[in-house]
Amino acid sequence: MSEADTALPQPRTPPRTGLTIGVEEEFLLVDATSGELVPIAHAVLDGSEAYGLDLQAEMTRYQVESATAVCRTTDEVRDQLLAGRRALTGLAARHGARIVATGAPVRGGRRPPPLTDEPRYHRIETEFGALVDGLTICGCHVHVGLPDEQAGVLISNHLRQWLPVLLALSANSPFFEGRDTGYASWRYLAWSLWPSAGPPPWLDSVEDYRQATRALLASGAALDEAMVYWDVRLSARHPTVELRVCDVMATAEEAVLLAALVRGLAAVAVAGVPAHRVPDRVLRAALWRSARDGLEGAALDVRTGQPVPAVDAVRALVDLTRPALREAGDEALVDDGVRKLLLDGTGAARQRRAVLMAAAPQTAARPPGSRLC
Repeated sequence: MSEADTALPQPRTPPRTGLTIGVEEEFLLVDATSGELVPIAHAVLDGSEAYGLDLQAEMTRYQVESATAVCRTTDEVRDQLLAGRRALTGLAARHGARIVATGAPVRGGRRPPPLTDEPRYHRIETEFGALVDGLTICGCHVHVGLPDEQAGVLISNHLRQWLPVLLALSANSPFFEGRDTGYASWRYLAWSLWPSAGPPPWLDSVEDYRQATRALLASGAALDEAMVYWDVRLSARHPTVELRVCDVMATAEEAVLLAALVRGLAAVAVAGVPAHRVPDRVLRAALWRSARDGLEGAALDVRTGQPVPAVDAVRALVDLTRPALREAGDEALVDDGVRKLLLDGTGAARQRRAVLMAAAPQTAARPPGSRLC
């Protein structure tokens, strides 16, 4: 097949920027004083119904999640993300805790982590053993509404080639259990150990998608459709395509930027712009490079297989989506957001700078009783 996804027919009703979006954010719970993980998700969520928001437990008791409703504009996404973060911050504070938007814990918890008490989670622990040790990680998932599954396959193929760039933009987990991992997104590498995780296959049709998911279920690599953990998937619960490659973003504004770019790519896909069929081996190498470097180093150009400055790859993504962003009213938002991200660095870069800044006063301070010569 050529690099264009020309074999797939277009969806019956090809929406452009009328595509709806929703965002899920996962957060860690830490002690407000020590910064240690605290397994108090259920206590924190007790009474959360009063907020009228979608606030949920995650697989481990170290985590909570906030999800927006279906949104038509990025302003709606922003308002709901901020409301969710404020609500969880207040709920956690009642228990002497904080929520932290980082992809992996800076300080470790127990192994295996304490799981939310649901039969499905305990079955996953039984079936997959020590893989659950790496579950204390947090992502940001973006949903794009679909007119039908055919559109979902088109969007999946188009998002697939941009997964490394989206991962680099979101990289926010350089530390894990007390050490600098040397990676901008340690979360992505930890999550990639799961047999049903990683980049999705190139899909030739809706039936091709179904056959691929059936193969995972038949092998035991996934216990149910919700365990199809590909970086892009058709949601098992909602009529959406779901991007799952990204770390939780450090700020709500950065999550809004991500949502705008993902919807822009989806609009490009359903408008008929052909996708590049990236070989699996190239895509996996590109994802590893983005997990290591974030925006501060190189990205792998999936067309040539050669490293390029990550900032150039981001600019190519923005250029491709610009007509859809303009039509949605998101062009200025994305331009400003990308400019700020390139100036300030990813969440990973800012975490590393914060550690250095925290160490500086200790370096300069005199020990008690000492005197200057």
